[in-house]
Amino acid sequence: MDPATVQQRSDEILDGIAAAVVAERSTLKTIFVGLLSDGHVLLEDVPGTGKTLTARSFANVIDVSFSRIQFTPDLLPSDVIGSNIFDEKTQSFEFQPGPVFANVVLADEINRAPPKTQAALLEAMEEGQVTVDGETRPLPDPFVVIATQNPVEMDGTFELPAAQKDRFIVKTSLGYPDRAGELELIDRRAGREASSPSVRTVCSLDTLTKLRRVPESIRVESGVREYLVDVARATRTDERVNTGVSPRGIQRFFEVVRTHAALMGRTYATPDDVKAMAPPVLSHRIVVTPDARVSGVSTTEIVDDILLDMPVPQLRA
Repeated sequence: MDPATVQQRSDEILDGIAAAVVAERSTLKTIFVGLLSDGHVLLEDVPGTGKTLTARSFANVIDVSFSRIQFTPDLLPSDVIGSNIFDEKTQSFEFQPGPVFANVVLADEINRAPPKTQAALLEAMEEGQVTVDGETRPLPDPFVVIATQNPVEMDGTFELPAAQKDRFIVKTSLGYPDRAGELELIDRRAGREASSPSVRTVCSLDTLTKLRRVPESIRVESGVREYLVDVARATRTDERVNTGVSPRGIQRFFEVVRTHAALMGRTYATPDDVKAMAPPVLSHRIVVTPDARVSGVSTTEIVDDILLDMPVPQLRA
């Protein structure tokens, strides 16, 4: 695909999502960048901001399968990945796939499930497969997990460990719409009979596959590569940080920067791509010190401070 076609197809997909979800365009683009980068997305929002609708809309607009898993304290790993069930007619065990066998999987309130169940997603998210009773089964391609967690109500929750947060390529938040956005939400509801908006398919699976290949051809000059690495490494030396971004996190940062450049209709990445994607890619990979936590310092603030202090390279003409 040429750059103009990539940008056009991407805009069509984002327009399709925006027709159902009232949210900042930049937030929807961040989620889409995560999906095209062959990664998973973590949404941290209070209830009622449209997380489920957003995940379902992405699946519908691309015409792929969708499933929703409501994580609860009593959820078992087999409830997620499936299990072997004994069939009395055939006198044999038959595998019954769990809801993880879908192209887009919404893991709703993932921090409400115990660590053992959370870990059941790790192999699926990292390897694109699950293992049940010693037998490995591949998951559909593409396979994307969009997980949500509530940052306010923490009773009965299990905080995601750093190792599992690292599996998510980006973390973002839909947030509350502004006044105009909430008026638009009411106007849309008044103009239809169903409580939930419908989303029309604007992209085939074949087109999505082609879009996912485009970032591999994006050129990243050495100056931009060094800038990207220096920004990520600076998270390890900040006095407010206990654990910084891992080497795997830096690689994923590189992949996301290339995807963002492709969606902007370019064949090359710039420092602006690095700046745009640094907060959603790096923030959730940082573990702050106890003093910083008590002081209320957010990881996003730390990334923003690093971007302000880091010299920006000049690209060659």
